[in-house]
Amino acid sequence: MTNAHSNSVAVLALNPAVDIGYELSQLIADRKVQADTTAYHPGGNGINTALALTKLAVPIYCCSVIGGESGDLFLRLLGDALGENHKIFRVEGETRLNATLLQKHPPSQYEVASQGPEIPARVLNELDECFLGYCANGYGVLTGSNPPGVPDDHYRRLVERIQAQGGRAVVDAHGDLLQQAIEAQPYLVRVNNYVLEMTTRQRLDDIEAVAKAARDLQQQGIGKLCISLGVRGAILLDDADSYHCTAPRVRVLSTVGCGDALLAGLLAADLRGEDLPAMLRFGVICGSATAAHPGTLLFTPEEIEQSGYELELTALNI
Repeated sequence: MTNAHSNSVAVLALNPAVDIGYELSQLIADRKVQADTTAYHPGGNGINTALALTKLAVPIYCCSVIGGESGDLFLRLLGDALGENHKIFRVEGETRLNATLLQKHPPSQYEVASQGPEIPARVLNELDECFLGYCANGYGVLTGSNPPGVPDDHYRRLVERIQAQGGRAVVDAHGDLLQQAIEAQPYLVRVNNYVLEMTTRQRLDDIEAVAKAARDLQQQGIGKLCISLGVRGAILLDDADSYHCTAPRVRVLSTVGCGDALLAGLLAADLRGEDLPAMLRFGVICGSATAAHPGTLLFTPEEIEQSGYELELTALNI
């Protein structure tokens, strides 16, 4: 990092959720199925990313929107995990209740996400100013879906404002939110293989095809672009270089939150001034360690510190 940038990190969590995880033997149509276990966790992309950064000892600020009784439950589940630097904005309506169903036979994962409460224009403006003040000329993290009341160009406008005040905009989104944010040329973008396929409108079956499509997207003005590939690891590229890192072998219990953990790992390594290969390696470890947990639980710091992960890092020259 240069002296022009600070190490402050702010995360915008427009659409937090109470994540409910069910483990069950098998889903059967038109029949009530008893879950073997049920777990409740605070979640949503922004909250997951903020929690993962906290686990990595990165001091963060977080601005989030909370509504109704489900919002109260969310806050009880969250506790003081984000500390006193968590700014909460109350709105009418209910915070999302999202469900993840982990079926054992055959192994499958199903996810259901609700929409979230509407954010009035006045509250959205206050939220934006709070977020921009927190990230200053450091990092501003924009991740997740837009709830009702938030326009599709919202991330693009925030990226422009973050960059204009000397900061570095980090984006993890999809659809119109992503397309418009890219126009403002953010510092770091993370998407998965499916989102890349939808964005580029092409089938991407192998690492080389993914890397070439990622290069075309990165050349639209993105500083660093990461494509997460699940069990195949991830790709990271900037203007000069491109790398692929395989994922370590872990018993995958749930993929919820893996992308958020990967993003947090990339950002934590970038804050330390690590080069592109080290950033990618650390991000993949964070995402893979999260996959080894059930429901929406993230990695633990102890898992990240162990050195037994077998990873293969390859320069792609694309």
